[in-house]
Amino acid sequence: MSQDKIETIRSSSSGVLGRARNTARGVTVAFDSSSRPQADALTNSEAFLAAVSSCGVTLIEMHAKDTGVPLAGMDVTIEGARTAAAPNRFARVRMTFEIAGVTYGCGLPPPPTALIIDDLRVE
Repeated sequence: MSQDKIETIRSSSSGVLGRARNTARGVTVAFDSSSRPQADALTNSEAFLAAVSSCGVTLIEMHAKDTGVPLAGMDVTIEGARTAAAPNRFARVRMTFEIAGVTYGCGLPPPPTALIIDDLRVE
């Protein structure tokens, strides 16, 4: 038997053109098409970027706790740029980490202020 962790999301029509309902573990959120954004939901692209940046927050917070680093809090800002010529992919993605409570005297190297990933595709 496989030890793989299987995560299942069900996306369904919502009755609103350009909006899908997405459900996992009993939690449902709406995502809009990037071409039809509404004020009350993230777009598919924003949700993708939020998943990446929130992963950065949670991984660093848990690692800090496990290793005794005095992390007081953090913010991660992610920005994805798509060109008009290729709107189905990100041409550039920039993540900026703002970390509070940590000094370099803790034996840590200075963190990068931004991580730039070129050619991240969303297809």
